[in-house]
Amino acid sequence: MNKKQKKVLIRILVAAALMILLVFMPIEGYVRLALFMIPYLIIGYDILKKAVKGILNRQVMDENFLMAVATIGAIVLGEYTEGVGVMLFYQIGELFQSYAVGKSRKNISELMDIRPDYANIEKDGTLEKVDPDEVEIGTIIVVQPGEKIPIDGIIIEGKTTLNTSALTGESLPKDAQAGDAVISGCINMTGVLKIQTTKEFGESTVSKILDLVENSSSKKSKSENFISKFARYYTPAVCYSALALAILPPLVKMILFGLTPGWSEWGDWIYRALTFLVISCPCALVISVPLSFFAGIGGASNVGVLVKGSNYLETLSQVKYVVFDKTGTLTKGTFEVSGVHHNVMEEEALLEYAALAESSSSHPISKSLRKAYGKAIDRDRVTEVEEISGNGVTAKVDGKEVAVGNAKLMKQLGISYKECHQVGTIVHVAIEGVYAGHILISDVLKPHAKEAIQKLKKAGVKNVVMLTGDADSVAKQVAGTLGIDQVYSELLPADKVAKVEELLATKGAKEKLAFVGDGINDAPVLSRADIGIAMGALGSDAAIEAADVVLMDDDPLKIVKAIRIAKKCLRIVHENIYFAIGIKVICLILGALGMAEMWLAIFADVGVMVIAVLNAIRALFVKNL
Repeated sequence: MNKKQKKVLIRILVAAALMILLVFMPIEGYVRLALFMIPYLIIGYDILKKAVKGILNRQVMDENFLMAVATIGAIVLGEYTEGVGVMLFYQIGELFQSYAVGKSRKNISELMDIRPDYANIEKDGTLEKVDPDEVEIGTIIVVQPGEKIPIDGIIIEGKTTLNTSALTGESLPKDAQAGDAVISGCINMTGVLKIQTTKEFGESTVSKILDLVENSSSKKSKSENFISKFARYYTPAVCYSALALAILPPLVKMILFGLTPGWSEWGDWIYRALTFLVISCPCALVISVPLSFFAGIGGASNVGVLVKGSNYLETLSQVKYVVFDKTGTLTKGTFEVSGVHHNVMEEEALLEYAALAESSSSHPISKSLRKAYGKAIDRDRVTEVEEISGNGVTAKVDGKEVAVGNAKLMKQLGISYKECHQVGTIVHVAIEGVYAGHILISDVLKPHAKEAIQKLKKAGVKNVVMLTGDADSVAKQVAGTLGIDQVYSELLPADKVAKVEELLATKGAKEKLAFVGDGINDAPVLSRADIGIAMGALGSDAAIEAADVVLMDDDPLKIVKAIRIAKKCLRIVHENIYFAIGIKVICLILGALGMAEMWLAIFADVGVMVIAVLNAIRALFVKNL
């Protein structure tokens, strides 16, 4: 608890103790009134102060006004215990609400802890701490073990392990060394790093993420907008209804039957009206619905799922179509050797010849061959390298003639080769004019891609679609392996937008379509879908700008988690709406009929609010979804 909450708790305990003591004291008259005013003012002075301010500012119809009128009215009628009790239990409800908001804000503040306080710049052999806002692009900064990386940049010296958990929600550290790009918000765990900045602090990843989270509360869901409008009309309506309940029945009796009601009868109807007022206070709805969304967004941010507003959380809960871009979302987007076939020598030896022959090329295929070989390249072993554009290379490795390339190169050299029946890029290898086998290179599926598709369907998604610019054979193989329902291949970026528009036209009115991309070249499609999800967005400005939901790491299972978080949050919102309105309606009817006393009114107001707030806190707990 913070200091303010502790003070409220002390006031509650003191007022409750005094009230219990006074209930059992044999005192009457003005002395009893004076003594009961002590706990009443201890517990309710701030509510009365807010009510007076509201009247002076012409913003009368709020919960403070309702509480003030109801409790003062009860005291005037001689119901001192009820008057103090209503204010006491109202403050208990407010304390619960304050605690719940603080709990959900804590999750946001933990994310805000990624904001760096300073950057180290080396001057005359010593480190000087400066404001990150003052660091220009291209500046060399020093990050020591245990410090946050303050600004995006490239490591020019040093080797380390980075803790990215504040950004991704995952505890697994990431290795980094000279030449690697790093982003702000990560914690340097081991070595000393020298980083050359590539962005200003205001444009760095950490700034964009913090801005996104801070502004998420400004984008209201339909449920929140409904509750805001509901409260705007509901509060004046119940005030006038309570006034009518206090005045009209005695007046009708007097006008129609000529009977003058006595003071006790007037008091009975006024008591009913005050009870009606306490019951009608819309605290449970006005507090719990926004709190549920706030808690949902806070809980999601703590596991690396950034939602730009409660309206997007609501839309995400209604997703029935999920459309994936293939490269970078379902696959790693990097070429890797996935097989060696028809080889007449050991796989390692074949890879060695291929990697050495391709050692002078910067082509992605050459890089993947060198990576698969996994050893240092001795270029002194390679001579007479000739690159044949579009076909491959020929070279001498250890004095032997080696040809590495596609089927066209083999035909050009008159070498018979074996076809490959698997999908991917085929690299044929011939040594001294004799076919030695071929190497299959393909874009590797992400480890959890298949599991993610299965869990999406279990989560209620009825159609999973994949869009790609790859060849049809590659696309169909990936779709078949993962269990994707529909696949569209050989698409240009504009074609992807058109395909999403076709899917939008075929879905139901209440069904929502989500597009999942890597955020770098998918911005047009992310914007066109009902909800755009950027995955693996660490360091991607385009992702953070274009998407409605940003997943900070590249695990496809995070999409399932995001949808489950949204569904849980909306389920809690609907539970609170139905529960609060249902109890209110029942208690209002009982109050109007004179069958409910002030204590039932306290439950209908404060009790329902406490239950709804405690239910809303559940939206914070999303780790195991």
